[in-house]
Amino acid sequence: MTSQPPASPTIDGAALLNEVEAFHRRFNVFPTEAAYVAVTLWDAHAHLLDCFESTPRLAFLSPEPGSGKSRALEIVETLVPNPMAAVDASAAALFRAVSGVDGKRPTILFDEIDTIFGPKAGENEQLRGFINAGHRRGKVMYRCVGDGANQTVQAFPSYTAVAVAGLGSLPDTILTRSVIIRMRRRARNEKAEPYRSRIHEKEGFALRDRLAKWAEETSEFIAGAWPQMPEGVTDRPADVWEPLLAVADAVGGDWPKRAREACIELVKASQVNDKGSIGIRLLTDLRDHVMVGIDRLPTIAVLDRLNALDDAPWADLDGKALDNRRLSKMLSQYVTADGTPVASRNIRTAGGVLKGYYSEDLEDAWARYCPPPSP
Repeated sequence: MTSQPPASPTIDGAALLNEVEAFHRRFNVFPTEAAYVAVTLWDAHAHLLDCFESTPRLAFLSPEPGSGKSRALEIVETLVPNPMAAVDASAAALFRAVSGVDGKRPTILFDEIDTIFGPKAGENEQLRGFINAGHRRGKVMYRCVGDGANQTVQAFPSYTAVAVAGLGSLPDTILTRSVIIRMRRRARNEKAEPYRSRIHEKEGFALRDRLAKWAEETSEFIAGAWPQMPEGVTDRPADVWEPLLAVADAVGGDWPKRAREACIELVKASQVNDKGSIGIRLLTDLRDHVMVGIDRLPTIAVLDRLNALDDAPWADLDGKALDNRRLSKMLSQYVTADGTPVASRNIRTAGGVLKGYYSEDLEDAWARYCPPPSP
């Protein structure tokens, strides 16, 4: 069910998004066509935040420097409302900024996010909490304000658009709230126009101002829209893509079709690249590689098979191979079909009785947490 589109819009939304996409193509070499579609729709959605229940994070990630992440963020900066570059901003500074600097909610652009969440940077739970909370409209962060005994608790709004760029990956809670663009270095045959801010940012600002005007004309229609999701896109991925599909439906042309194709492609790519938590990886490896066709296996054999797996983390977890104690601790977080924690049990062998694991104890967790097995 949708509202009626504006009767006589002064701006052709589809043509405008075509121009925004073309602007990105001049300076950015994205890995797929779907990435151009997604980033363009994200730029537009940032002008319409109050029409949506959530705002996806936009994440430009790569394994190596020199992959165009910062340039992508730089182009986005010219196209979104009230950009705020936040390379080293604290969580406290960010949620105060979102509360309203001069009455304007910023679009936060966080380059070098790996310095915040990378392996040497610690957990940064406050910043992670800010980025997660700001995904959903109406969420606030509570902080004490004032001096000494005169402090009071104040609620700070956190809902705002956030785009990040960095090496490696991000915490799972942020990844699942993000449109992920996995950047890579340009090949020799891939060319991009050199970007010069003094020359080109004015072109981006002109597009930004037209996006803002288009958003004013279209906001009522988009606020009442319920875009049809592609088959199989549900739960958190649907939350991520709903605002972008609503924008595509509002502009019309070939954008609704391209948006849904991009949605399917990028959601599938994120599921392939995202192995889930380390616990889900353990369950999946047990199902697909260790206990295939076996109803029970001694713990020592389970560990030998896990640690022998290529392209798996088990032989080097924080510098140590997975052992009996850690395996037991990890599996005990999951429960059997009757609700008891998964635990090792006695297995009678020709050489005596050994502790080990039964497939029947893991089947419920496999069904609930693991991705479907490969054919």
